[in-house]
Amino acid sequence: MISVTSATGAASAGGTFLGRLHKVREIASTVPANGDVNPYGTAVVERDAGKLHRGNVLVSNFNNSQNQQGTGTTLVQVSPRGRTTLFAQIDPAHLPGPCPGGVGLTTALSILPGGWVVVGSLPTTDGTSDTAQAGCLLVLDSRGKVRETLAGGGINGPWDMTATSHGDRTDLFVTNVLNGTVAGGGDEVDRGTVLRIRLKRYDDRPPQRLRTTTIGSGFAQKTDPAALVIGPTGVGLAKDGSLYVADTVKNRINVIPRAATRDSSAGTGKVVSSGGRLNGPLGLAIAPNGHILTVNSGDGFIVETTPAGRQVAFRQLDNSGSPPGAGALFGLAVDLDRDAVYFVDDATNFLNVLK
Repeated sequence: MISVTSATGAASAGGTFLGRLHKVREIASTVPANGDVNPYGTAVVERDAGKLHRGNVLVSNFNNSQNQQGTGTTLVQVSPRGRTTLFAQIDPAHLPGPCPGGVGLTTALSILPGGWVVVGSLPTTDGTSDTAQAGCLLVLDSRGKVRETLAGGGINGPWDMTATSHGDRTDLFVTNVLNGTVAGGGDEVDRGTVLRIRLKRYDDRPPQRLRTTTIGSGFAQKTDPAALVIGPTGVGLAKDGSLYVADTVKNRINVIPRAATRDSSAGTGKVVSSGGRLNGPLGLAIAPNGHILTVNSGDGFIVETTPAGRQVAFRQLDNSGSPPGAGALFGLAVDLDRDAVYFVDDATNFLNVLK
């Protein structure tokens, strides 16, 4: 199933993307004035628009100041030099459309052409999985105002997301982790999905949903007291149209072929790599060399895997806590120069960079 190239936690195999990156640096705290913590989503701003500035990093917070999961309402923007500003603080009582349960911002975060920001909400009322509800995708303009909500139609606990745009069309690829999960009471429920949501942009109006297609299904998911819910997390779209999915519960990376064009579900797709250096993979990004980068929930490592399934490099990004690095890493994104990786560290509530 896998082949692991020899490497240490501080060094990587030659010829890999991680092999060129040697230092982890803290950039800035992601905690805004209202005290939200637990940074999850990470997205790099590619173009100036409104309050968004090219090269900065947008971060979503999942917890409130009382550290209750599924109650975070803020997006912060961090410059590479460490200047942090509030991009949006979302009021669950004043949304322009339905979002069942309210607001708890997840790892699902993308920035579309025109500065439109789409972020997932998997809300709770008290920070526990017993009160988790379906949530929605929130669409904000480039000034940080919520202009639209996307709910229903298969959206049920949107957990992570990636996007691709061509002309006035955008495809969102969204994992969902609440299909029967709360009712399962902690038992594994194999009903996690991956949706492709096609949007169309019209002038300065919010993008409109054209259609939703389930392209992945049957992924393992379950509630968890420490993590709220565990299910299919990171997604990354390769140049050939393959969508890689971090199948967290099964400790593996899967691939859904023809993700942008298929009109039916591929189930859980094909297993690319499992076990080895993977340890509950969460966030996922595609490296400039086409390899798959994932961060582990179990030990704070980042792992580089080829599309053929070889785990060719790894490095520890966080070693705090017990066990070291556990539960610290979620969203990650390659920088605009394509020579560094941004990642959020939940143990410290910081945005960091590996370069």
